Amino acid sequence: MMREILITLYLTVFKVLFNIFKMFPLKNKVTFTVSFGDNSKYVYDEIRRKDIDVEVAVLYKGAAGSHFQECRDIDLIPFESGNLASFLKSIYHLATSKYIIIDNYFGFLAVTDFKEGTECIQLWHASGALKKFGLEDQSVKYRSKRAQERFLRVYDKFDKVIVGSDMMANIFMNAFNLPQERILRTGIPRTDFFYDESTQNQIIDTLIKENPVLKYKKKVLYAPTYRDNQLDEFKMELELDEMSRELGEDYVVLLRLHPAIKGTVDYSELYPGFVYNYSSSKYDINELLLIANYLITDYSSIPYEFSLLNKPMIFFAYDLEQYKKERGLMDNYEHTVPGPVVNHTKDIIALIKEDNFNLEEIKEYAVKWNRYSAGDSSENLVRYLFEKEAVISEGQRRTAL
Repeated sequence: MMREILITLYLTVFKVLFNIFKMFPLKNKVTFTVSFGDNSKYVYDEIRRKDIDVEVAVLYKGAAGSHFQECRDIDLIPFESGNLASFLKSIYHLATSKYIIIDNYFGFLAVTDFKEGTECIQLWHASGALKKFGLEDQSVKYRSKRAQERFLRVYDKFDKVIVGSDMMANIFMNAFNLPQERILRTGIPRTDFFYDESTQNQIIDTLIKENPVLKYKKKVLYAPTYRDNQLDEFKMELELDEMSRELGEDYVVLLRLHPAIKGTVDYSELYPGFVYNYSSSKYDINELLLIANYLITDYSSIPYEFSLLNKPMIFFAYDLEQYKKERGLMDNYEHTVPGPVVNHTKDIIALIKEDNFNLEEIKEYAVKWNRYSAGDSSENLVRYLFEKEAVISEGQRRTAL
């Protein structure tokens, strides 16, 4: 009850201020509102590469602003930080921007009636989905009717949702209660990275110079998703002692914990020379995918992009039945992921030693989930946003001829 009261109070204040700022003229401006930031940074870079004359503001939560720290031509503002000046500036940008680009659920959308001519684009932060979210999240049914109505108002503000596959399009339509025409099949901007060989080589060289051990050992990347009850204290279920004994001579473990996790043990100190912690926002997850020989994950969306590299995956789903019940997973999880599903560390060790993975299955998975992500996703979206009039005019000209 108290949570709903605080949310209602916050949104009421937000709505009043938003309506005041709506009296200002609409500007040729893009406002990115981000809690991840990587997809948005690719779109921003493409806007600048095309030399499009548009003002840019970035409202960021947590470490998402790190993607834009070196950008000197933007207004970079912490969002929902408790700072009054930042709060006012954020609402001003949202009320006066022609383009609103977001990458997550943001409750303020429930009370923002944008001016005519404004378009809200949902980039989301995952190329695919194993976990249920939106209206399909199991926890939604325990929320109040007021909260459920608020969710629907937020989802209805998405003029377009970006997807990389028809599979994800169907998931979004169900999760957000959206019609087919709200789906935009441009591909996922950050997947452009996997088609840029020059940049990849530079990043690999940088990571190896920083940690020369990576050049000589096989690398097992462990990237679990978060559990709601472990946000403040992560519990390591992977038996690193056993892995170190069995694999320590030829392998290292690269640990990448979810950014939502706040407190954890420094496992790199407990297992020096075997475990390396790459959970810091300094490291982009896609960069770590490049150097990984194997990926161990569970219900994360990382496999959708890792599959583009056609490298082995193991799904360490030690709490599968509990997770299905509490959070919800897409149907037939065990039969749809492109790799073996295990719940004991000893099975992981055996799979790595055997090294007998079905790479053809991974290739098919990549094709299915990345159909529209073909290296030009950022360009496709920027063209949609800024070249609509040119495209329409060209179509009309051809029709006339």
